[in-house]
Amino acid sequence: MKTLKLSLFAVAGALMLSFSANAQQTTVAKKGKATTAKLEAKPAPAVKAAPAMKAADGTEAPKNMTPSGITWKEDTFTFGDIEKGKPASHDFTFKNTTKQTILITNVKAQCGCTATNYTKTPIKPGESGTVTATYNAANAGTFSKTVTVTTNDSDVNKILTIKGKVIAPEGEAAPAPATHQ
Repeated sequence: MKTLKLSLFAVAGALMLSFSANAQQTTVAKKGKATTAKLEAKPAPAVKAAPAMKAADGTEAPKNMTPSGITWKEDTFTFGDIEKGKPASHDFTFKNTTKQTILITNVKAQCGCTATNYTKTPIKPGESGTVTATYNAANAGTFSKTVTVTTNDSDVNKILTIKGKVIAPEGEAAPAPATHQ
């Protein structure tokens, strides 16, 4: 892993030097007159590509850009109308339909108004797990928020969405509609 990071750092450095060299200018003296001329761009030296990660059998393991093999019951949930000040939660459930053990490695909410919880133990083939999204219904109005789920079986993240409308209690003024000036 350290070698991969160093190789990526070397590639990034070489690209920066290449771009820097293309942008430099120099002053050239021609028959007593100083003029500014752009340096001739030279191709960047070849940089050896970072080595691919090795699979257990020693072959190169490509990045897995296919979606995760787990099956979600749903990926969007609409709460409908919820009361202001009362957080609303929904459990997104999934089943491991792969032949390997799955581990959720990260769950990230779109903003601080949504809290998350998820199955943190490994999910064996045929077993189920959950990702819980809790929306803090602090402000009246409609909302649509996403939760991004990362698993160990794919480099493609799963996006879950919660939607709804927060209703202000009776007697509380509703927010004024937005106006364009």
